[in-house]
Amino acid sequence: MQITANGIALEFDAQGPEDGAPLILIRGLGSQMIHWSIALIEALADAVHRVIRFDNRDVGRSQRCPAPGVRATARDILAQAGEGMLPAPAYMLEDMARDVVGLMDALEIERAHVLGISMGGAIAQVLALEHGARLLSATIVMSACRPLAGAAAPDRLSALLARPMDEAAYVEAWVEEHRAHGSPGYPMPEAEIRAEARLAHARGYDAEGINRQLLAVAAAPGRCAALRRVAVPCLVIHGADDALIPPEAGQEIAAHIPAAAYVELPGMGHIITPALAPTFAKVVTGFLGGVQSPRL
Repeated sequence: MQITANGIALEFDAQGPEDGAPLILIRGLGSQMIHWSIALIEALADAVHRVIRFDNRDVGRSQRCPAPGVRATARDILAQAGEGMLPAPAYMLEDMARDVVGLMDALEIERAHVLGISMGGAIAQVLALEHGARLLSATIVMSACRPLAGAAAPDRLSALLARPMDEAAYVEAWVEEHRAHGSPGYPMPEAEIRAEARLAHARGYDAEGINRQLLAVAAAPGRCAALRRVAVPCLVIHGADDALIPPEAGQEIAAHIPAAAYVELPGMGHIITPALAPTFAKVVTGFLGGVQSPRL
């Protein structure tokens, strides 16, 4: 389904009881709402939550958001990085946070729980800082509060930038992503990885859109000190085996947010696989069960 939020079209769906406490899931860089496993969605919905997932701007079936003068091909970005700078972003993480608030407004949700992973965890931090009155809680997963290290370094960027890929190349890249950054204690069968990748490519793979998201991440200032003023209940979850963002980054977030809970899961990497979903959902629903959640 499509809805207009913060002035742009976002693809979303909702599962679970209509009178359940709203829980909005926010994806990471370049990924889509279909990357949330059905096992996780069902486990969260079974805990009497109205689970809302959506495609961030610039990915999947949501609206593309270019800006005049913003160069978003890998080649152009690397050329500027070679000169020690990055292109100005088309938008900031604050704009992506306002997309979430806009989604809530369009769905007539006054307050919601939010759960964000990786870049989505950074967006959840921004929501807690700038829109705390709209949150029941924030769950921040596999994220960091420091600026993206070496954001303008060509070698660092080269590994993060998206490039045009046909379906076959995209599928192989997603298989390799699981090998490099998946959850070793909860592996996903390769056949399922490939099926998921084919679906994601068909829904809308856009390298320049993903790179615009990356530029927003790269332009974001550090949030560590600011997190000390967060007043909403927060849970920080990190994988003990995260090879992309180390657990120390999650520990740092939790140390700065007053009274934040921190859970480190052995065997979890940088992807929440279907096999990990029951364990992950148990941690999340246990936390949410302790948060006062009026029926909205």
